[in-house]
Amino acid sequence: MTHWFHRNPLKATAPVSFNFYGVAASPAANKICNDLRAARARLLEMFTDVTCNPDMMKNATDAYFSLLQGFIVSLDDTTKENKLRFIQNFRWTDTLHGNIPSAQQDAVFELISMGFNVGIWYTKYASRLSGKEDITETEAKEVHRSLKIASGILKHLQDAYIPRLITPAEKGRDLDPRVIDTYIVQSQAEAQEVTIARAIELKHSDSLIAALAFETANFYQKADHTLNTLEPDQTNKWRKYLQLKQFFYMAYAFCYHGRTLLASDKCGEAIRSLQEAERYYAKAESLCKEYRQTKGPGSTAKPSEQLFFKKLGSCIKTTLEKCQRENGFIYFQKVPAEPPQLELKASYGLAEPAAFEFPPLSSQCTPEVYATFDLTRGAKDDKVFISSCCVAGTSCWGS
Repeated sequence: MTHWFHRNPLKATAPVSFNFYGVAASPAANKICNDLRAARARLLEMFTDVTCNPDMMKNATDAYFSLLQGFIVSLDDTTKENKLRFIQNFRWTDTLHGNIPSAQQDAVFELISMGFNVGIWYTKYASRLSGKEDITETEAKEVHRSLKIASGILKHLQDAYIPRLITPAEKGRDLDPRVIDTYIVQSQAEAQEVTIARAIELKHSDSLIAALAFETANFYQKADHTLNTLEPDQTNKWRKYLQLKQFFYMAYAFCYHGRTLLASDKCGEAIRSLQEAERYYAKAESLCKEYRQTKGPGSTAKPSEQLFFKKLGSCIKTTLEKCQRENGFIYFQKVPAEPPQLELKASYGLAEPAAFEFPPLSSQCTPEVYATFDLTRGAKDDKVFISSCCVAGTSCWGS
């Protein structure tokens, strides 16, 4: 399903040399710094390498994060902060504010920012894979898994690391709870979309499909409402996408609920449910147009052009016509004035964030080597300016 998912840009970052001349007072300490620089550069390359797959990404992330934790984890058997945590300045843009960077002299900020980008990469990988023609069952499972991994990474950052920042998250930027919450919920909702498509393909019960669609619509509504207090210039386009998906899956829920009612000989109620599905589907079509015309960060999805979108419109139309025909010949039931109240709960198929943990500390980072970092000697400052800040493989502050 090419152009089915909206994607905001990746974060961009300034180069980091990890050149701690004088401070890194042993060959082993210097090797850690050199390996950190190389591992960071390699990971940044992975973000824009179209051949990169989850195995390659995991290898690159494990290599970097295992070394970076040598600047975060306490290595001297005390509860004190790691003495290297605040030695290096890091600069990152975010996914909504273009080329405007944030900077913190904090290795935890670097871990969070790079980890955030890894989570966004998994959503982009899922989007790219889902766009293939004739996607296989294995590939569909990989899309589903990648979206759960993305939400798991972001949730882990939110729960375990963002609270550790000395400088609070800036309002409206990626580490703002409203923004990261939206990414987590969106990834869960998109994973459930894969489940719904699979359930339809395997002809699971209409009641299960209706319940999954209703839960998914609620996820999208929650994500949209989470953004409603942020600046419209940064979030309007994103919110239009979340809204159109909410209305689309409400149309799905009412359509398949109507089919369930018809199977129970409740034809009048089925007609009303399908009429409500028609209304939601028309609103989703209208929001697709508004979304395309709205300016803002990110790629522009084209859901209304996808077969999955069009097939729902046909399903609603043919099922409603069938119900009206059967009601005129067999049931003669009154069509209620009000639509049915959906109180559907999916018994299974709901997507939860995948459990995530950063890799263990590198074996290079021992207490003995840690002791050879001498902060009293002072470190050489990185001569890094905004003009030189970029993710490897992109233009300055690229997407």
